[in-house]
Amino acid sequence: MSPTITTSSEANGNVSAATARAAASAAASAEAAGPQPVTMAKALNTALADAMHADSSVLVFGEDVGMLGGVFRITDGLTATFGEQRCFDTPLAESGIVGMAVGMAINGMRPVIEMQFDAFAYPAFEQIVSHVAKMHNRTKGAVKLPMVIRIPYGGGIGGVEHHCDSSESYYAHTAGLKVYTPATVADGYRMLREAIDSDDPVVFMEPKKMYWTKDSVDLGELRRQHAEGTTAGRTSEGRAAVARPGTDATLIAYGPSVPTALAAAEASALEGRSLEVIDVRTIVPFDDETVCESVRKTGRVVVIAEAHGFASVSSEIVARVQERCFHYLAAPIRRVTGFDVPYPAPKLEKYYLPGVDRILDAVDDLQWEN
Repeated sequence: MSPTITTSSEANGNVSAATARAAASAAASAEAAGPQPVTMAKALNTALADAMHADSSVLVFGEDVGMLGGVFRITDGLTATFGEQRCFDTPLAESGIVGMAVGMAINGMRPVIEMQFDAFAYPAFEQIVSHVAKMHNRTKGAVKLPMVIRIPYGGGIGGVEHHCDSSESYYAHTAGLKVYTPATVADGYRMLREAIDSDDPVVFMEPKKMYWTKDSVDLGELRRQHAEGTTAGRTSEGRAAVARPGTDATLIAYGPSVPTALAAAEASALEGRSLEVIDVRTIVPFDDETVCESVRKTGRVVVIAEAHGFASVSSEIVARVQERCFHYLAAPIRRVTGFDVPYPAPKLEKYYLPGVDRILDAVDDLQWEN
C-alpha cells in the first residue's frame, strides 16, 4: 500500500526530537549566514527539505533515495529528518514508481520522484505520456497531478550509455508536461521549489555534471523570498534569463550547456566580440519574449545543447526564432549540439559534447563580412 500522509507530526513520528532540533538549528544558521559557497546538490537538497517542512503532503521516493541519499546524494538526510513514510526507497521498477506517484497525486499528495539516471526513465515513459501528461485534460480539469519527476541528465561525468542521455526533447514534445532545467545553484533551489508548488506535472531535468559546481548563494534569502512569494523568488517558470549581456550575437543555451556558452562568450570577448548568453531555464513553457528581444538586438544566433541536433529542443528554438525574428537576422542561425549518434564511451565524450572551440567556430560562421 502507498504511505498515508496525514499531518507533519504523524509523518515525522520516527524522527527523534534531537534530529528535529538539529535540522531547525541548521536551517536557522543557514539563514543567518548570508551568501556562502553552495553546490547545486546542496541547493536541491535544501529545496526538498524546505518543501517537506512547509507541506506535509510532499514526499520523496525512488531508487536508493532513502538511507543512501541518492546516487548523487541529493536526498541525503531526508529519511533521517522526515522518516521512512516521507522519503523511502522503491523497487527497481520505474514504471511502478511513476504509476504510484500518479495515484498519490490524484489523492492529494505532492510526490517528488527520482529517476536515478536519465535513460533509466525510459521504462516509465508510457506512464508519463499516457497518464501523467494527459490526466488533467482527460478529466476536463477535474483531476490535477501536482508531481515532480526529477531526472539527472546529460554528460560530462565519464559515464556510459544509459547514464548520460539528454532526453529533454521527449518530454518537451509531450503536451501536458512542464520541463524545467536549472543552470545555476540559485535556480536549482528556486525552480525546484516552484516545481513542487505547481499543480501541473513537472519533469525536472538536473544537469548532473553541475551537481558539485559552487556559487555564492544565500539560501536563507531564497527561502524567505519563496515563503513570501516575492517577485524575485518566483520568476523562473516561463522566464529565460540573460546570463551575460552582449551586443554582437546571441548564444541560447539551457542546463549543462549554459556554463559552456558563458566560457565561449568570455573567450570571444578577448577577440573583441560581445556575445549575449540566454539561459532558457524552463523549456516548457518557453520564453519567446526574452529570447527574441535578444535576437532582435544582436541579429545573430547560435543555439547550444548537449542533446542530438535532429528533431530536438534546439530545432524548436531555431524554428521559433526564425518565425519571429526573420527580418532581424543578419545571418542564418547556427547550432552546436551533440552529434546524432548514441552517447560515446567516456574517453570520447569530450569530442561529442559542445565545447568552446565548436561554439567559437559557429560564431565565426555568422557572416560577419556582411
